[in-house]
Amino acid sequence: MRGRRWLIALAAALALGAPALAVPGTATAALPPIGHVFVIVLENESASTTFGPGSPAPYLSQTLRAEGAYLPNYYAVGHESNDNYIAMISGQAPSAQNQSDCQFYDDLEPGTIGAYGQAEGSGCIYPSDVPTIADQLDASGLTWRDYNESMGADPTREAAECGHPGVNSVDNTQKATATDEYATRHNPFVYFHSIIDNTTLCDENVVNLDLLPRDLASAATTPNYVFITPDLCDDGHDSPCANGQPGGLAQADQFLRQWVPQITSSPAFTQQHGLLIITFDEADTSDTSSCCGEIPGPNSLSPGAGGPGGGVVGAVLLSPCIAPGTVSATPYNHYTMLRSVEDMFGLPYLGYAGLPGETSFGSDVFTQSCQGGSASSSSPPPVTHVRAPAIASSASISARFPVSWSANESGARFTVQVRRLGGQAGTSGAWRTLLTATAQRSLRFAGRAGRTYQFQVRAVADGAPGAWTSADTIVPTRLRPTGGHYRGAWRVRHVRDAWQRHAIVSSAAGATFTLRYDGGELAVIGERSPHGGTLRVTLDGHSHSVSLHSARTRVRQVIYVRRVRAGRHRLTIRVLSGTVAIEGLAIGSRRT
Repeated sequence: MRGRRWLIALAAALALGAPALAVPGTATAALPPIGHVFVIVLENESASTTFGPGSPAPYLSQTLRAEGAYLPNYYAVGHESNDNYIAMISGQAPSAQNQSDCQFYDDLEPGTIGAYGQAEGSGCIYPSDVPTIADQLDASGLTWRDYNESMGADPTREAAECGHPGVNSVDNTQKATATDEYATRHNPFVYFHSIIDNTTLCDENVVNLDLLPRDLASAATTPNYVFITPDLCDDGHDSPCANGQPGGLAQADQFLRQWVPQITSSPAFTQQHGLLIITFDEADTSDTSSCCGEIPGPNSLSPGAGGPGGGVVGAVLLSPCIAPGTVSATPYNHYTMLRSVEDMFGLPYLGYAGLPGETSFGSDVFTQSCQGGSASSSSPPPVTHVRAPAIASSASISARFPVSWSANESGARFTVQVRRLGGQAGTSGAWRTLLTATAQRSLRFAGRAGRTYQFQVRAVADGAPGAWTSADTIVPTRLRPTGGHYRGAWRVRHVRDAWQRHAIVSSAAGATFTLRYDGGELAVIGERSPHGGTLRVTLDGHSHSVSLHSARTRVRQVIYVRRVRAGRHRLTIRVLSGTVAIEGLAIGSRRT
């Protein structure tokens, strides 16, 4: 569809003979416009126990399951606990240390970054250049908070904000006490230097669960991403609990009865399309099964400490965008959850969330049009429009060209990102954030000749993020593109307003230019003038003659355009008569 819009826009430019051309982007439609994601992680149960006959958790296994989507084939990625929590927010694979729940809270060294962004080494606290979903959200102008039950209950063990042991010391929160049942190992955010080294950031965002009701009071105060960790009693880990309560799965069910209604009735959830994910860190240790093409990381050959994964745990998802009673048998895992959240917020995939076997939650999960939301909300998500030239030469004489955006909300703030399409081996590059939380409405982007760029912009207004909107720009090549060959009499001429201020010119009938390229759509950029001659363009054996005659001289003109499938192509341009001046080629998503 993107290519068809591009072709229509170029055809319009041909008809008008105008150099200026802009194509508005369209919103990404892969997932519903989820404004807030809530994650609750419980402990150590296989799906067969939690959702089987006689389950000790009827509220989760029956009531909530009937209200949303049940994923019976949702897998953990390792054993034991800490490695699963780390994977959920960073895509980092299990290591020998976090498979043992990081008894010693020390730095992961040397921390060399390998394939899929995996940090290589031994230790528990990841270097500052290993990002998490929190870092991504911050960079995109979105908000997050990590709520931990009982954190700081005993100030002699840990603080009430950003609670963790001293670096390079024994973790004294491995076992609950009668007065404090917080476990550092279940709080993944404090295992990343990118978070704990910024005291203000960590204290503000890694907090006690007691703050959640206040934050849920309005959509504006509810973070876009909420991670909730019950303590060692309420997550079902301990049975009995150190404080004398029974614990186990029944205790976890009671925790859900208390907190789920507060979340699902909140303005953020009901008005801005919330999503609540309830799952478990790992299955019973006897189940080491896996899914979704999971592979070991560099620091442990066996993610399941005896098998390939963390077993089947199941998951329940609730949202105004999910029809009650939905069941999806599609295999998913913790990397899937991270990938899905990144897709919802338009973020690049971290770590093993980018594995080829991972697939985001799709129409099998989101089974109805989102109910409520913008139609009834006092703060509907803003609608964003982005404009960039389909071909850079239509708006500029160089690879530095304008991109602009707007929203239907006057006070909106924007996040602007860019990535390269095509490139090495035909893979698209990672999204790079150009601006975040900005009121700015335009910029001039400095691209490179011969490349294709995709821009995406999203507005946030009154705490509600709108959908990402995108637009693509092809930057034409220079006069001598890689792999191109000129034969016959050609000369380079300086032309003040031409693309890159030059054209390559021939008046010799039979002179040719040939190019084999790997890419998609093609446009030839050149000059029309009173002395313009005729050329023949042959692409993959299909020929078309083009007249360059015009009553007045016009540069940076699209003199030929053709939409072709991505792949290998052969182009020949032959001078038939008169003077032919070529300025460059616009090749969509050219591979290098």
